[in-house]
Amino acid sequence: MNKPELVAKVIEKTNITKKQAEDVINAVFDVIMDALAFGDKAVISGFGTFEVHERAKKIGRNPQTGEEILIEGSKAPVFKSAKVFKDYVNQR
Repeated sequence: MNKPELVAKVIEKTNITKKQAEDVINAVFDVIMDALAFGDKAVISGFGTFEVHERAKKIGRNPQTGEEILIEGSKAPVFKSAKVFKDYVNQR
């Protein structure tokens, strides 16, 4: 499902306008991204948890020359689904 399909499903379930549905979906995504960017988690009961995992710096190798290079650490957003969500998916 892509974003326009998600908007269409929200319209179908809530009977709101396309613009309102897009605004709500964009707001939800923005709030989750802001929470993660500022070091918080976003926990949605019955759905799952969005959080950030930090990757440490490490030494890697250039495969062509064999030269050691430093790979900088980074942050990666991750999602862990709730048990209710997993169970629902597995029943379908």
